[in-house]
Amino acid sequence: MIKLRLRRMGAKKRPFYRIVATEHSSPRDGRFIEILGHYDPLTEPATVKVDAERVKYWMSVGAKPSETVEGLLKRAGVIAAASAEPTEQPAAEATA
Repeated sequence: MIKLRLRRMGAKKRPFYRIVATEHSSPRDGRFIEILGHYDPLTEPATVKVDAERVKYWMSVGAKPSETVEGLLKRAGVIAAASAEPTEQPAAEATA
């Protein structure tokens, strides 16, 4: 299965991350198929740059983003954010 996840790069205590498409069994910083963007948490505000067309392609062929990458893609506007408020169900009244 193909996953969209972060690959750590950069110097010690100065990380930045590449968003990559990779086989789920590959190590975090191991072999990958394609670089789809990058994320730099140390800038203010954090920088997220993504190739939206390629992300949409990979998701159309079944790739699943990790939780972190999914949040970054929502922040970048590549995938739609789900409604934050769950729909409320009316509570059933108990009769005694």
